[in-house]
Amino acid sequence: MYLCAMETGSYHIPVLLQPALEGLNIKRDGTYVDVTLGGGGHSQAILSFLNDGRLFSFDQDADAIEKCSSMREELPNGRNWTLVRSNFRFMRNWMRYFDVEGVDGILADLGVSSHHLDAAERGFSFRADAPLDMRMNQSAHFTAADVINGYSAEQLTSIFRLYGELHQATRMAAAITKVRTISAIETTSQLTEVLSPLMGRDREKKDLARAFQALRIEVNGEMEALRQMLTAAVDLLRPGGRLVVIAYHSLEDRIVKNLMRAGNVEGQVVQDIYGRSKAPFKLIGKPIVADEEEIQRNPRGRSARLRIAEKL
Repeated sequence: MYLCAMETGSYHIPVLLQPALEGLNIKRDGTYVDVTLGGGGHSQAILSFLNDGRLFSFDQDADAIEKCSSMREELPNGRNWTLVRSNFRFMRNWMRYFDVEGVDGILADLGVSSHHLDAAERGFSFRADAPLDMRMNQSAHFTAADVINGYSAEQLTSIFRLYGELHQATRMAAAITKVRTISAIETTSQLTEVLSPLMGRDREKKDLARAFQALRIEVNGEMEALRQMLTAAVDLLRPGGRLVVIAYHSLEDRIVKNLMRAGNVEGQVVQDIYGRSKAPFKLIGKPIVADEEEIQRNPRGRSARLRIAEKL
C-alpha cells in the first residue's frame, strides 16, 4: 500500500526507506512525526504500520500538503494522519497545540524533494531557466534573487564556502557582484552564465549543483531550522523513542551527529559529578548509506547518510 507514491508518479522517491522504517522501530499504537513530508513516501510507509497510532507530518510547501491530503482520503487509516503546513522548526509548538506531550519516533529526510528539483519554475536547479526563487514556502518573500543581488561579496563567499563547500567561493562572489553592477541577476540561466566560467569542465555540473544548494540552504534558513528541530526532539521523544535522520550535506550530518552523541547541536558532552556522560541518546548501529542498487534506482540517494539514536 505505502509504495503508491513511488508507483503512481515521480513526485518523490523515498531514500533509504526500509532502513528508516526499521530504525523507527514502529509500534502500532505509537505516535510518530515525519518532519519532512515531501511526496509522502516515508509518511505513507509509517502509516501502514499503525493501528491506533498517530502520525503527524510537516511540510511548509502547500503543494506537498495538497497532494498528500488527496492520498490520505484514499487510505483506510487516513484519519490517523495529521498534515501540518509549517516549517519543522515549530514542531514543539504544534505538538503542544495537538496536546501531544511525547512521541515514539521522529523521522527527518533533509534532502530537497524530487518535485522541487523537477519543477523548473521553482528555480531550484541550474538545468532549466527560471526565476531565482528557491523558496520552500511560497508564501515567504525572501528569494534566491534577493541573496544574489543584495548580499555583500563577503556574505556570498561565506555562503558558497560553508554551504556549498566550493573552493572558488571568493571568485564566484566577485563575479556576481561585478555583473550585478550592470544588471540584476534574476534567473537561473543568468546565474549559471556568470558561474560556469569559474568551474572546471570536468566538475562544472557538480559545482553548479553545490552553488545552487548553498543558495537554497540560505534562502530557507535550513541549518538554523534543523538546529531548532533537533533541540526540540530531545524533549519531545519518550524514553525508548527513536530519532532517525537522513542527511545529504556534511554540515547537516555534523549537526545531527553532535546532537545524537552529546544531546546538543554543538557537540559539547556534559558529564555528571562522576565523569559519566549525560547524553540523552544511545546510538543505534552505524551510519547507513544507500547501496549501489538503490543509487541506480534513485541517484539522489548517492550522498544520503542515515543515523539512528534512541532516547534513554
